[in-house]
Amino acid sequence: MEELYTLEKEVGRGSYGVVFEGHMAKTGQRVAIKRLPCSSPECIELYLQELWAMRATAKNHVNVIVLHSCLLQTGPRSLKPLKPGKLPLRLVESVLKGSVVGAQQSQERSNSQSNTQRKNKSVSRLKDRSNTVQARAKLQEKSKSNASDSLTPQRPQNRARKRPAQREEEEPGPLYCLALWLVMEYCDGGDLNQYLLSRPPDAQRNHSVVRQLCSAVAFLHSLGITHRDLKPDNVLVCVTPKGPVVKVADFGLSKMTEGLVGGDLTRQHFSSTCGSDFYMAPEVWGGLPYTAQADIFSLGVLFWAVLERITFVEEGTTQEQLGAYVCKGRSGWLMPLGEALCENADLQLCIPMKFKRAPPLPPPPGPATCTLLLDMLASNPDARPLAEQLEARVCSALKKDSH
Repeated sequence: MEELYTLEKEVGRGSYGVVFEGHMAKTGQRVAIKRLPCSSPECIELYLQELWAMRATAKNHVNVIVLHSCLLQTGPRSLKPLKPGKLPLRLVESVLKGSVVGAQQSQERSNSQSNTQRKNKSVSRLKDRSNTVQARAKLQEKSKSNASDSLTPQRPQNRARKRPAQREEEEPGPLYCLALWLVMEYCDGGDLNQYLLSRPPDAQRNHSVVRQLCSAVAFLHSLGITHRDLKPDNVLVCVTPKGPVVKVADFGLSKMTEGLVGGDLTRQHFSSTCGSDFYMAPEVWGGLPYTAQADIFSLGVLFWAVLERITFVEEGTTQEQLGAYVCKGRSGWLMPLGEALCENADLQLCIPMKFKRAPPLPPPPGPATCTLLLDMLASNPDARPLAEQLEARVCSALKKDSH
């Protein structure tokens, strides 16, 4: 690793891996390096999905995180760069077989080696005892011989013969893959939560973030990529003199579809329930087949939260997060929008929010923007705008409301 990259410090940790800040050894360019331990087939499948999606996006869109390279770790200090377009076949085999390929064989080899070492030690101890007895007998014979023939030159007993150094047999390294290392562009503004909530509200900045995210998702959907986990944590920010540049990241739950029927991603259905509670679409909450339009609902939650600066603190955490929700009961229990719409498809959402929130607050979104948000958050996926239409509709709504 030191020959290619230098690890500086840990900057993030999630359910599946750790992210470090680092530098390229040759150029000094700052990068983010993500280590994904290959401990189970389920984790490996997510890693391969992320790698495949990031390779597909390449460096073709300013609002999608850039993957510089991928390294495969097969030993404590053994890293092998993966060639573009190539997948580590042993990891693919692990996913197909449902067990980490090579791990069992490596454990058996390790056990066999330790058993052999124990046997060798016991045999060695037996030999040592035998050699000690023989050596004493020979020493006694030599002393007798020396006494009878004092003229024969003798080698001093305390001088050892020079022996050639024993060559250690090189054991083959473990066959299984220990980890994948993804080297990506570094975003100095942190994630969208950290960036926006650490600054006073700014309508122009919020509008820029919303437009950039529309462009990124339209690009992903045009490639047949459904992200399936759009949320502020998975949007990174690069700070520039002209303003924030947002980057959609973390493609571990994404799905790629090739050979779309008429180029329409909405005809491809998924069934696995995945994502984050406060951003999941109602059809995902209900366990129904869903399409890429689930991404549009997640964007709707995110846009509403960004434009009105709506935050919550999830149970078990202390960090404030951007996200819209529904308040239930007198206690004001927070319920994810998708879950609420799953229970009641006719639920009327109040945009902008009616109840008072803590200042400072940005100006509320105008009528055209509110209408667009309601369309994005429709309980019926077919009523939501397509990603390719979204950017134009956002720009139009913001322009209307500015007048």
